[in-house]
Amino acid sequence: MTIHRFRRLRTPLIAAAALLLALEAAAHDAPSSVAIDVYDRTQRESLPVYWQDVQRYVVGVPGHEYAIRIRNTSGQRILAVTSVDGVNVISGATASPDQSGYVLDAGSSVEIAGWRRSLEKTSAFYFTDLGDSYAARTGRPDNVGVIGVAVFHELAKPSVGKSLLDKLAAHGDSPEPVRAERAPAAPSSTQRAAADNGASAAENRPRSMSAPIGTGFGRDELSAVQRVRFDRATTLPAETIAIRYDRRENLIALGVLPKPRYAQRAPDPFPGMQFVPAPR
Repeated sequence: MTIHRFRRLRTPLIAAAALLLALEAAAHDAPSSVAIDVYDRTQRESLPVYWQDVQRYVVGVPGHEYAIRIRNTSGQRILAVTSVDGVNVISGATASPDQSGYVLDAGSSVEIAGWRRSLEKTSAFYFTDLGDSYAARTGRPDNVGVIGVAVFHELAKPSVGKSLLDKLAAHGDSPEPVRAERAPAAPSSTQRAAADNGASAAENRPRSMSAPIGTGFGRDELSAVQRVRFDRATTLPAETIAIRYDRRENLIALGVLPKPRYAQRAPDPFPGMQFVPAPR
């Protein structure tokens, strides 16, 4: 009788645990609003993504230019606030999700190939040594080696009835489209402190590893954009994607990439040994 009661009590607990696991799995499998890849412009190919736990990594080759490709896979406009090495790629400020970003229409894409210098020009991204990175040269070396995208959905616009539009038009107050984006709020003191307290990228690494790489401030290129208005549906991003990058040998040392395998054979101490050939 006692065993029977124990089994009846356990069943709801097991069911609840199974439900919790199912909910967690569903959360991890939730579709993303964007597809992101890092494109090596020198090799003309998208870099393969390697996973360790839940973190994404790509191999960066010093000297190679690259671009961040973002595609909006949702059915609505989104805002993609993008950072490289902890720096906003548009403003050059220490990155925070509440800053400026790129607005993508439903189904559209953008290729971000450099630091934005103006509405017409960018300076190319390229993988480089830590000391030559833009972040290090501007006194912010702590977060080199990571690309970040914070995605925001757009606030739904309330529908306006025809009678209200007629009243506004009668008074000469018909609404005009607003092209300029509102200036982003400056990072709070808490956000600045959190960015400044990060561990140095060259520290907390195994001594056998080479120094990390960062992103340089390269050649000027034409890249025309325009300002648009975007009202965020939420204060916090709907999702945040991070892609880390480093030298191949460092990713091998971290266990992200497998160690190279050598031929399984016994080495020959005298591989050139042969008999004396006859003279010609």
